[in-house]
Amino acid sequence: MADFKMHVLICGGTGCKASLSEAIKTSFNSTIESCELEDDVQVIMTGCFGFCEKGPIIKILPDNTFYVHVKPEDAEEIVKEHLVKGRPVERLLYKDPKSEENIPTSKGMDFYKKQIRIALRNCGFIDPEQIEEYIARDGYMALGKCISGMTPVDVIDEIKKSGLRGRGGGGFPTGLKWEITHKSQAGQKYVVCNADEGDPGAFMDRSILEGDPHSVLEAMAICGYCIGADTGLIYIRAEYPLAIERLKVAINQAREYGLLGENILGSGFNFDIELRYGAGAFVCGEETALIHSMEGLRGEPTFKPPFPSESGYLGKPTNVNNVETFANIPVILNKGADWFSSIGTENSKGTKVFALAGKINNVGLIEVPMGTTLREVVYDIGGGIKDGKEFKSVQTGGPSGGCLTKDFLDTPIDYDNLVAAGSMMGSGGMIVMDEDDCMVSIAKFYLEFTLEESCGKCTPCRIGNKRLYEILDSITEGKGKEEDIERLKMLSNVIKDTSLCGLGQSSPNPVLSTIHNFEDEYKAHVVDGKCPSGQCKALLQYVIEEDKCTGCTLCFRNCPVGAITGERRAPHFIDQSLCIKCGVCYEKCKFDAIELV
Repeated sequence: MADFKMHVLICGGTGCKASLSEAIKTSFNSTIESCELEDDVQVIMTGCFGFCEKGPIIKILPDNTFYVHVKPEDAEEIVKEHLVKGRPVERLLYKDPKSEENIPTSKGMDFYKKQIRIALRNCGFIDPEQIEEYIARDGYMALGKCISGMTPVDVIDEIKKSGLRGRGGGGFPTGLKWEITHKSQAGQKYVVCNADEGDPGAFMDRSILEGDPHSVLEAMAICGYCIGADTGLIYIRAEYPLAIERLKVAINQAREYGLLGENILGSGFNFDIELRYGAGAFVCGEETALIHSMEGLRGEPTFKPPFPSESGYLGKPTNVNNVETFANIPVILNKGADWFSSIGTENSKGTKVFALAGKINNVGLIEVPMGTTLREVVYDIGGGIKDGKEFKSVQTGGPSGGCLTKDFLDTPIDYDNLVAAGSMMGSGGMIVMDEDDCMVSIAKFYLEFTLEESCGKCTPCRIGNKRLYEILDSITEGKGKEEDIERLKMLSNVIKDTSLCGLGQSSPNPVLSTIHNFEDEYKAHVVDGKCPSGQCKALLQYVIEEDKCTGCTLCFRNCPVGAITGERRAPHFIDQSLCIKCGVCYEKCKFDAIELV
């Protein structure tokens, strides 16, 4: 990069690629060539910048100018105005929603101000398909440090001292897991990276693999050195083609540089990595189900103990960590355990990556210190609720998490606080809901997902969740009874207590948390026959107000099922037994004579 005077960084994550970032790159290169700037300007496709709401994003270095919503046709203007004349293109700069002023760099944006990027440190800064750029940012330095001057026990002690806990959802201390696998006696051991990210709305691991694959490869090699393994396996869902492509490139480059394979860095340590593909089963995010899938068996969980650290892949000791957990390892070893543990809370050290989605202004990928409050995430980083609506709830922990109300907005985010609030950290999905969302329908939505993704091995999950879903469906269809609320609570607790794996044990969480925090909504559905948010179609009624109806017949003529009757210039009526709640009459009425009740 030092040979070029300027660099154009283009977001090359899946989201921006879908928004034509490849075409943007082509347009930049074409214009740069026509302006004879090839020797001065380098165009680089990077990983995700995180601010997905504003993509595709372009960053110009060295002045760090940050352009948003860039289109292929904008490249020529940026080159000729900014790169040639030194004048930023004002219309493509980020506009602060509060001050209405243009903000030229990411450092001045509220979205980034409270973030600390550790796992995401290289995403958006390097070309993920060039190992030299990773090495230039201290890449593989930690691996060299470990195998040349530290014993496996020394490395494990440093990870334990850092306080790093698993970022896949369980929060188990990473160093302790490595230590258990290290102590397990066997001639063959394995390192497994869990890249089977299945939560709705989650894209943390995908973005790390797309933007910084070498950080995971380096960490896996370090783990192999610590536990005595010579083989690493990355289990990744086949729905992540870009991440797979970049992993393949990174693995080949690491082998060429002698950083994977035999006798790494002349140390005598052998370690190589292979890819294993999943078919998108959510349950395979559970480590024993994942291992069975890699073995060619049905992806079903098994009882623990024995834990994979003692008997995992092919019956051998296996250390399983997720992508984000591994991405933290090289930084901890380069900067020290004390540095890492100085960030976060007493029992939750470091940072956490969240995929922020839903009814929020700044949708994107964020990384914040543990202990950051939900309010800071939703309002400071997330920019508040869309269209000025009222905040209602935030779902943390994916389909297995809970829905938290505004009463929890000042809760510091860490493993223990979220559990105490009735939710969980999970892998990092965070979906925000507003006043228009029906919490009964939300619980039904998540339960439908886990019901579909259940492996069916154990009865509580297979049958119990089906019964839960049927009760919720009955309530949203206007057929619920008041006693159904207690039935939901009782059945949910039975499922939590008796299911085989984490999927079943946590699947009722959305039901229990919405009942606990929004029981009035459940009662409105079953007692009053009303959906306060107006989302449950079966509980809605379109009614014509006689004193406002002019008898124009517009509603009558547009009703697709003939549910509206009445004479011209006389009030009309809706037959509720025929009405399908399509809302056409409501939309067509020019006199506001139709109400939704």
